[in-house]
Amino acid sequence: MKPVILIAAAALAFPVYAQQKQDTTLPNAQERAENREKVQDKVDATKEKLPTAEERAKNRETVSSGAAGAALTTKVKSALASDAGLSTMTNIDVDSKDGVVTLKGKVDSADMKKKAGDIAKKVSGVKSVKNELKVEKKS
Repeated sequence: MKPVILIAAAALAFPVYAQQKQDTTLPNAQERAENREKVQDKVDATKEKLPTAEERAKNRETVSSGAAGAALTTKVKSALASDAGLSTMTNIDVDSKDGVVTLKGKVDSADMKKKAGDIAKKVSGVKSVKNELKVEKKS
């Protein structure tokens, strides 16, 4: 009895599968031309978003100078930290851009301010130093 039910179910199901058959015809010449235009429009839109060679070169310069500035900042901080009188100075912030080092923060005396500036000037790669340190006595 089971084989008969199975055959009957398959016979009933077959017309459903036959109706679901999809159209497999190829696009005509006009549809292909429209598809090419759509693809070309997407390509053109994507090209507009990409940076030009000049913009890419500028980006490389920016990244390169940023890395060089970070390296110079690290060298100046190391030089300040290695000096016996300034090794405990955590109030000095060092920034650098294009070889110009800026010192900011607070120090205990004018001598410490001058010393920090002198140390920074001696670091290789430093073109100039902006010493914006403020002298404030600890209370």
